[in-house]
Amino acid sequence: MKFTLSKSVKDAINNNKPVLALESTIIASGMPYPQNIEFQNKAERVCASLGVVPATIAIIKGVVHVGLGPKELNFIATNPSVKKISKREIGICLEKNISGATTVSSTSHFAHLAGIKVFSTGGIGGVHRGYKTSLDMSQDLFSLSQTPIVVVCSGVKSFLNVEKTIEALETFGVTTVGYKTDTFPLFYSSKSNNKLQYSFNTVGGLVGTYRENIKNQLQSSLLVLNPVPKKDEILEEKIKNIISKSISKMEKLGIIGNKTTPFLLNEIAEKTKNKSLETNISLALNNIKLGAKIALEM
Repeated sequence: MKFTLSKSVKDAINNNKPVLALESTIIASGMPYPQNIEFQNKAERVCASLGVVPATIAIIKGVVHVGLGPKELNFIATNPSVKKISKREIGICLEKNISGATTVSSTSHFAHLAGIKVFSTGGIGGVHRGYKTSLDMSQDLFSLSQTPIVVVCSGVKSFLNVEKTIEALETFGVTTVGYKTDTFPLFYSSKSNNKLQYSFNTVGGLVGTYRENIKNQLQSSLLVLNPVPKKDEILEEKIKNIISKSISKMEKLGIIGNKTTPFLLNEIAEKTKNKSLETNISLALNNIKLGAKIALEM
């Protein structure tokens, strides 16, 4: 597999320095312009402050980029031709010279191929509501079961079926642990009624668990659940009603597939007067900080 590595990422990999993988979907469709550029700049500063090199992954005109410069970042952040590309669409994207923002599944895949062991994201995809009739389940879950890296997130988006997602993670053999939490976080909210079996209060415990998984040839990810900082959370009771109304509108409009998440994020942002966007930025940066610490510890 050929990559175009940014100079900083190439130097870091060649000299065994810590690198943190980042997705590009959050830039292309998770946040509006110019907040997406501002977020990325903050993310890179967080990594730099800890001595870690950020490696944002994207496909630009059929070429896989691991690490984005200002020109590539601006292209992903502003060009409407950029598609949301999951793992199953990688070959199509490369063959057709399409530009694509990578999701959790495709970012994990490329990070692993590039030898990057830690990846931070906002929230993973999961089992959608109404799964019995739609069979709608994110590829992220399958990717987590097949990619031996550390993935740091704040749970799954609150508009998904959280309980079924937790069951699926267990079924697929994904090692799932909390970081300084004993409940499964709900993206916008730091706590839930879903108890976690295992948690760690130190980065060393997370790294040790990952190393033991690798020693024993486990092929699944270590999924680290890192709650949104309490000062920036939206309480579950408040967000639940907004999500229900947004889902009803989405169903009436007939929006399905990979267009559902961007639609719901926009609706929730509008209904919360952008509080959800502020929360999204806070939790994503918090996950990047933890991911960088894990990469550094390794």
